[in-house]
Parts: sequence; C-alpha cells; structure tokens
Amino acid sequence: MTRVPQIGLLADGRRLHLQDGPIDLIVEAQGGDVRAAYDAAARRFTGLLDELCSELPLLRQATDPARCPLQGVVARRMHAAVAPFAAEHFITSMAAVAGSVAEEILGAMTAAARLERAYVNNGGDIALHLSGGESFTVGLMDRPDAAGLLQTMVVDADDATRGVATSGRHGRSFSLGIADAVTVLARTASQADAAATIIANAVDLPGHPAILRCPANELQPDSDLGARLVTRDVGALSQDEIEGALAAGAARARRLLLSGLIEGAALRLCGETIVVGARLQPQRLRPIHRDMPASLMHA
Repeated sequence: MTRVPQIGLLADGRRLHLQDGPIDLIVEAQGGDVRAAYDAAARRFTGLLDELCSELPLLRQATDPARCPLQGVVARRMHAAVAPFAAEHFITSMAAVAGSVAEEILGAMTAAARLERAYVNNGGDIALHLSGGESFTVGLMDRPDAAGLLQTMVVDADDATRGVATSGRHGRSFSLGIADAVTVLARTASQADAAATIIANAVDLPGHPAILRCPANELQPDSDLGARLVTRDVGALSQDEIEGALAAGAARARRLLLSGLIEGAALRLCGETIVVGARLQPQRLRPIHRDMPASLMHA
C-alpha cells in the first residue's frame, strides 16, 4: 500500500510543502493555473519515495557509465546525471537524488499548467522554470548547515541555468573533501547536484594531519560510500593550504565548465571563496538585501 505523504500549503498561502521520509520539498508556482500545478505536484509526489526505494540497492552501487540497469524515470535521470563522472571517479546515482526529484516534480507541474515562474527546492537543490522576463534570486551560502549568505545572484529566463545545487562537508550527505560549500549552476538540477558532489570532493588536502576522516559506513552502516573515508572535521589550515585546496576544486570545476556540464560554481573554504564561470563572476553578484523574500533564496 502506497504511503500518504504530508502535503499542504505553508502559512504564506503561496508555497506548497511536500514531505515524505527524507524528501522535503518547498514548491512555488506563479503566473498560471497554480492550483492545477500544485495538484499535479502532489499526485506525482505520492509514491515517488517508494519508487526509489524499490531500486535502492542498485542506486547505491558504483555507477557504470556505459550501462543503466535502473527502470524508474527518476532513477534513470539520476544515473544519467552521474554517468559523465563515473569513468574517472567513484560515484553512485544517489549523488543526484535530490536534484532529480526536484526536476520530476517541476516537470509534473509544467506539464499540467502553463506557468511563468516556478521552482522546486529539495533541501537546497533547486529545479527552476522561468519564462518571459521572469528571474530567480540565488543566495550563495557560507555553508549548507548554517543560515549565513554571502552574496546573491539572479538567474534570468534567458540564462541556460535551470538547476542549482550545493554540496560540502556540512551538508546532508557525506563528503570526501573539505569544502564548506560548493554551489553549482547547471542546465538541470540533477546535473548541478552531481557536479556539486564531484567539485566538493576535489576541494581537499589528502593526508593533512588537521583533517579528521572516518569510514562512511561507521557513521551510517548503509551508506553508498561504504568504507571510503569521509570528512568529519577540519582543524587549523594555513592560508596557502586553504588556497591550495580551493585551487584543486576550481581546477575540477573549470574542466566541467569547459565540457558543458556546469554553467558556473562558487567554492567556499574557511572564509575564502573561488568563483568559476562568467555567470558567477563578481560583477554579476549582488549584496544581500535584508528585505529580500526568503522564498527566493537558495538555501
């Protein structure tokens, strides 16, 4: 029997909240038949977690870039998002689960109603729909587990970006690297999700004595990372070490930018930031405004 998720409007009466197990979505639609869009989102959301759980053992396996054994639409989207990285890096389809779920719900909404602007925010991994002169304000985070925002930037309807994701050692998932936060813009939310994981893993100082690591399966026995060492704490680092770790991540991000897998990335470590890609250069960033609606923030 399919479990019934929690579905309801938030107190502002504009945004829809969908929650089932670990999936927690904030949804907003504007400029069309919003009710039809929200009804479609609720219908598609119901049973989605069960679909993913039915293929969980395969989703947790190392991805084969040449073969996809998965059957579900969302599961196959997850595989497609991580496959470009699988030949060179260990990665599982779970690295793109949040972005892929956000994409699926947004797709159901836009199929049901002609909307001018909509987003699905899955714990900070966001799928966007923008048309006409619409835009979306993205808040670049200091770290995923804190409320601090560094800058904001605007994604316009004529930009290629339709997905935003943040990864790092403070996030919901384990990280092999030491980045406080890596925010990625990409053409889809699933692509941004996978790429943020890869770039965050590359921000690292292998073997550094100030970095505490432990096997992922000691913290979470069923982790898809198995016995791979994940970062638990980062001690004092010199300025040169911080810059070196960020440079390693930025080099990875530039390769992804050149290959068309991302539109830009912002990497944050110990108070320092490196930006990759014209879409995220300082002239496109804006200072934080105190009166900016929270619903527009990537958080």
